[in-house]
Amino acid sequence: MKTNANSLLLESYFNLLRGLDRENKILLVAKLSNSIVEEQPDKNGVIDKLFGSFESDKTAEEIIRDIKESRTFNRNIEAL
Repeated sequence: MKTNANSLLLESYFNLLRGLDRENKILLVAKLSNSIVEEQPDKNGVIDKLFGSFESDKTAEEIIRDIKESRTFNRNIEAL
């Protein structure tokens, strides 16, 4: 976003949160401060958090073989 857009967004959030009582404002400031100070994100990264990840000790070829071996076909062809 551009700086002007950030300023407008910040101002709109401030106007929205202006009505909070003192305690809630302090809690909000603490949460915002903690979010800035937090350590690095975990090793999986954001993409893995959003979409999940699959962990296995098997190779891709082993996984493909297992999938193919587990397939079952029970198609019954009916005569017309």
